[in-house]
Amino acid sequence: MEDEVCITFLRHGRSRADDEKVHEGRYDSPLTDTGRAQVRLRAQEFLSLNIRFDRIISSTLMRAYETASIIGQALNVQVETDADWMELDNGPLAGMPRTVAAKRYPKPDFRNPYEPIYGTGESEWEIYRRGARAVEQVIRLGAGSYLVVAHGAILNAALKTIVGAPPSVNQQGILFRFGDTGYARFIYYPSKHRWVLIEFTAGNPE
Repeated sequence: MEDEVCITFLRHGRSRADDEKVHEGRYDSPLTDTGRAQVRLRAQEFLSLNIRFDRIISSTLMRAYETASIIGQALNVQVETDADWMELDNGPLAGMPRTVAAKRYPKPDFRNPYEPIYGTGESEWEIYRRGARAVEQVIRLGAGSYLVVAHGAILNAALKTIVGAPPSVNQQGILFRFGDTGYARFIYYPSKHRWVLIEFTAGNPE
């Protein structure tokens, strides 16, 4: 159909931060060799299934951009970036070893969705609004097939806005479990405002 907007939301491959066992967020970590291999396999899968994209839109962070670039090269599609697809700003946790963070910044018993993460990070409402804005910008590109390469938290925020779920409160509510190179494929029909989930592939466990 002429008004179909096909969007595949893909999480990046395994990053160095995963091996370092540190909190990621805005910590700008590259892919590992394992992560690059995961992405190449996913690109070959897209090719074998004849899944094609008119444009690839990536987070500006290295792990996502490198993922997008590998797929773009395999599928002969240029990559553009949009900072709205960056991962959750987790404030002081970025790059901090998880064992250190657990002692220095223990999880509160309750955090409402308006409260920034540990004072300087984003609130649940902030990332939710950013996810909605990022999805809107893709929709405004018009009919076509698009690949968005991003991160677990921002992809969750974006998909919640699509399915009509509210922001998480104290890490409760719906969760889309994106592993390494996990993806969700949707078709949006603007004239009907109808979203159709075609496929969800969880990917490799983190």
